[in-house]
Amino acid sequence: MTGALEAVRARRSWSKVTETAPTRAELLVLVSAAGRVADHSSLRPWRLIELRGDDRARLGAAIAEAQGDDEPSAKPLRAPLLIAVVASYRPSEKVPRWEQEAVASGVAHVLSLLLDEAGWGVIWRTGGYTRSQAVARMHGLGEDEELLGWLYVGGKPAGARPGRRKIVDARTKLHRLPAAADPASTEPGEEKPAATVGKKAKKKARKRAKKAGKKARKAERKARAQD
Repeated sequence: MTGALEAVRARRSWSKVTETAPTRAELLVLVSAAGRVADHSSLRPWRLIELRGDDRARLGAAIAEAQGDDEPSAKPLRAPLLIAVVASYRPSEKVPRWEQEAVASGVAHVLSLLLDEAGWGVIWRTGGYTRSQAVARMHGLGEDEELLGWLYVGGKPAGARPGRRKIVDARTKLHRLPAAADPASTEPGEEKPAATVGKKAKKKARKRAKKAGKKARKAERKARAQD
């Protein structure tokens, strides 16, 4: 089993972490590696913002403003380090916005795996306020940028239990294409079950082959007679 496979299988979300966190120097190494995700046209349509110390209190105030609360939210104080994930869209005729957002999401996911493998507890948090004007303004986002949430990062508590997420049954998620439909057997706007279409298509194909065979043999006999 490879190290990457082991890291992915062992990954879990850590909702509670200790007050230790990776340094900026440690973070830079991991961010550089996370940036190697698939990226159409190498646009690098993303950036990350690290929030430490009082930065978290500022975020709590912005969340309160977005939700109309009187008191700052204490949610950002759940971890010593928050990493805001930002989709920074680039002008491109080939790469649509949704694909650029997928790249930013990929960076965040890979970074969470790298942090977990390095011994840090991570959880990706969002909320209804994630794309509010107050929160965007607090992060200094540009017109072509959107926030995708935050990675909450801290130390893994000693004695923590393994994650409870069930193992995915890959057989229910890895599919094959449905059988190809025969255009001649389906009326415009009509859809038929894949299994039914497959059987009828094969039957028609056999009939066409048989008919073509008869026609070829008839032509051959006619040619011989003329000789």
